[in-house]
Amino acid sequence: MKLLFTLIIVSLTFCSAFAQEEENNIIYRLDTIGKQKKLKIIGLPIAFTSPETNFGFGGGAQFILLNNSNVYNSRTSNILMSAIYTLNQQLSLEVRPQIYFGRGNYFLDVETKYKIFPNSFWGVGNDTPASNEERYNMTSTEVKASFLKRLPPLLNFGIGLNLQMHQVTEVAEGGLLAQGNILGSDGAIISGLSIIFNFDSRDMIESPRKGFFFGMDTQFSSENWGATSGFNKFIGDFRTYQSIGTGSVVAMQVYSENTFGVVPFQGKAWYGGGQRGRGYFRGRFVDNHMYVGQLEYRLQLHSRWSMAAFGIIGGISDVPNRLFDDFKVSFGGGFRFKFVKDQNTLLRLDYGYNRDGNGGIYFGVNEAF
Repeated sequence: MKLLFTLIIVSLTFCSAFAQEEENNIIYRLDTIGKQKKLKIIGLPIAFTSPETNFGFGGGAQFILLNNSNVYNSRTSNILMSAIYTLNQQLSLEVRPQIYFGRGNYFLDVETKYKIFPNSFWGVGNDTPASNEERYNMTSTEVKASFLKRLPPLLNFGIGLNLQMHQVTEVAEGGLLAQGNILGSDGAIISGLSIIFNFDSRDMIESPRKGFFFGMDTQFSSENWGATSGFNKFIGDFRTYQSIGTGSVVAMQVYSENTFGVVPFQGKAWYGGGQRGRGYFRGRFVDNHMYVGQLEYRLQLHSRWSMAAFGIIGGISDVPNRLFDDFKVSFGGGFRFKFVKDQNTLLRLDYGYNRDGNGGIYFGVNEAF
């Protein structure tokens, strides 16, 4: 693992030199009428490893719409695309347009994914033993879309659509999923609307240096919309960023997820992964309720390089009043690299280690929160 970590750092260093010396070969600027630049395309090579995927590789592109921005906070519309394949025979295709309309008074955010994803499952609950691990395969198509209206100066309100189709194609013989007692073991459809409200004073999205974010997302999955079962999900997300001196930022996030009703395991809260719970396998613990607290210190090393150290604590439970019965603790750190010097998009590499003695390497685009 140390050797792999070193190789990835060397690869990122090579990308740094390559991006600096051959930037015009990576970034394509398309002009209209030969004068005003309207589109910039950034190519993103992808190579990573994580506990869920083993080694993965692929490529992506970010299309930045230079003349379609939010004039109130200098955020620019973009479309992010990626294609990834891993040594665990997992395939992931993703397209995510984030488009501002009306000078930033309206915002459309659409996340579409197609995944063929062999994965591990330990059961549902806070105390599932490691010996429960079994393999299964699932093909998923997901579309999550939200349309927000700006409420001056910093509030946003809107509605969303959530459609997920999960087909379980293979399970372990005699395993938990094969027994058919866990809802979603033979597949699931999650379909419904959501109501979204947030307060956002961050100076940027990719790696904020100051400001606050508070978001609430109320999701409803209903059989009237084609879902296999009906349930409600309530998500709360609070983040704060404080600059300390020159080039230092302390970031904090408190995230909660609560589901009520008849919930397939695909729709429950999944603890772990590169966004919430680095150091834990995403889905190692699955249940109806979850909270995650993250504290991260970020230090700018160079105009394009920075590093971070983080600590994470969280919990998961079948009922809200038992969320604090057993803490999940992890910590770690990593590096960030600004792939293009005049854009804020980051490549992120982290190593997380949990209290059980396990850990993993995480590669992603932009900060975890």
